[in-house]
Amino acid sequence: MKKTILLCLILTLLLTACASSAEPPAYAPKEEEKLVIYTSHKEEVYKPILREFEQRTGIWVEVVYGGTNELLEKIRAEKDNPKADVMFGGGVESLNSYRDCFRSYEAADSRNIRPLFSVSDHTWTPFSALPVVLIYNTKLVNPEHIRQWQDLTRPEFQGKIAFADPSVSGSSFTALVTWLSVGRGSNSQKLEAFATALDGRQLSGSGEVVTAVADGTCFVGITLEETAVKHMAAGMDIGLVYPEEGTSCVPDGSALISGAPHGENAKRFLDFTVSRDVQQLLPQRFSRRSVREDVEPGESLIPLGEIPLIDYDLAWASENQAELLSDWDFLRKEDQP
Repeated sequence: MKKTILLCLILTLLLTACASSAEPPAYAPKEEEKLVIYTSHKEEVYKPILREFEQRTGIWVEVVYGGTNELLEKIRAEKDNPKADVMFGGGVESLNSYRDCFRSYEAADSRNIRPLFSVSDHTWTPFSALPVVLIYNTKLVNPEHIRQWQDLTRPEFQGKIAFADPSVSGSSFTALVTWLSVGRGSNSQKLEAFATALDGRQLSGSGEVVTAVADGTCFVGITLEETAVKHMAAGMDIGLVYPEEGTSCVPDGSALISGAPHGENAKRFLDFTVSRDVQQLLPQRFSRRSVREDVEPGESLIPLGEIPLIDYDLAWASENQAELLSDWDFLRKEDQP
């Protein structure tokens, strides 16, 4: 009898717990209190920024995470019935390529943004400035052998270059266009030379580049400054090179989605991303460069003026992205062992 009573009590408690867990939350945000963000930023970047935005504004943020190209294709597919308000992240070449999906918006305090990182029609709002750099394994490579882009074609580096798929990685696409800007010969010759240097090999994502160089799988690699600086600070066996011929410093950005269901909240978020408070966090916490003129690079980054920069043709990169990626895929497969 006691066992029966005990079982009944346990069953009652379980049913009560299930019923209470199925109840709706005590407070659901109203539509005017919501914001839906698609982001390709890493969680370590977007999470503290979104948390602070929510605390300051009372706006509830829903996040959908994915790769830049994946999310941009999703935005285009939803163009007639937008589900999101803001695309947060992605190189501005990619944002530029999908400009028909976005609505122009000039963020508050945009007068403090460096002209180098802004766009006149405000299709996108810059977030952080990202120089492309070369890295090398400090135990396996003489630093004198990797000082410029052309050094990647040295015989000892063939097939030992860490480079991510540019159709997946925005930073690799920027690097590919940068290579074309500084290399010798026609674009087809420069692409072929680079594919030969890679020996047809490339990594599936940009996150694998530093690891491949640090563990000696590859001798050298191409990545973003912020990635290299953070891993060097963590003690990895990598060195950083700003190529002598110059490199690109293209921002990533955010964009207001055309027809955004919560457009006013989206504008408040874009204002927040370029506010001095957020921009000061970039060098201090994320080893990224601010796009504002009134924010210093911090102790971990050299002044931007000390980096040789090329005149990166953003319009050309955006207009020719699909064709360039197609040509690259063909050449790389030809060179695969």
